[in-house]
Amino acid sequence: MKSLLNSLQEGRLVELPVNDKDKALEYLALLIEAIPDIGSGQDLVGEVKKRENEFNSGIGMGIACPHVRTVQKGELLCAVGWSPHGIDYGSSDGKKVHLVIMYYIPDSEKNEYLKEVSGLAKAVGSSPAIDMFATMTDISDIRNMLLDWVELAIDKAVPDAKARMIKLEEKSAGAAMTFSVEELKKTGFEVYPFSVVIAGSSKCLVLSANPEILEAFESSDDAFKLLEGSSNFEFKNFRVTVLSKVNYLKNRTLINCIGVRLNLK
Repeated sequence: MKSLLNSLQEGRLVELPVNDKDKALEYLALLIEAIPDIGSGQDLVGEVKKRENEFNSGIGMGIACPHVRTVQKGELLCAVGWSPHGIDYGSSDGKKVHLVIMYYIPDSEKNEYLKEVSGLAKAVGSSPAIDMFATMTDISDIRNMLLDWVELAIDKAVPDAKARMIKLEEKSAGAAMTFSVEELKKTGFEVYPFSVVIAGSSKCLVLSANPEILEAFESSDDAFKLLEGSSNFEFKNFRVTVLSKVNYLKNRTLINCIGVRLNLK
């Protein structure tokens, strides 16, 4: 379950800004495509849609596991999208999909992928939360459920895996990943990168080319609290994803984010 654990640690668990299946697949594929370690020239969006047309990846119980294969070298990667309202996905059990776990599979990692999916299936089948996860309303609950799945799947005798789970709860993230904003915009999403500088308990300073984001965050104490306590949240007209937090001397923090406008049509 290394790939799923990495996705949680590196900020690739997001609340999907749309409930449309194709748009959700595009969004997650572009999140993976934007990871710096992935080489250029790969059409992950096209590949994942092609595979989905050939075989529906809904596995039932509100979960889908789409994937894309590549001849490129690299690590097994994944991104996780949560839809509180559910997506009409066409799964065999007829249920809406609330959790989309998308995998990027280099040829050299095929065996690791099979091991991970097998471990995931066993964890889902034995998880007490599976009966109620479709009614969860907070992404932190989804994150905790996924961590429970990882814990169920991994060998508990491996101290390194247990230690990483502890660090995941305590970490102050560095540069987790870099999003290709231009690639995201190609899908029709209005995406705006921005940064926030926080000094102690004083008002935050926002660095953004979007005046709406600047005004919204600098004029509200609620935004300050959300940025400190959440990695994904809705604020004003935006779905905000925190990409990284870097702590500096004198209790100062730099937070890098992207904002996706919610009023998509």
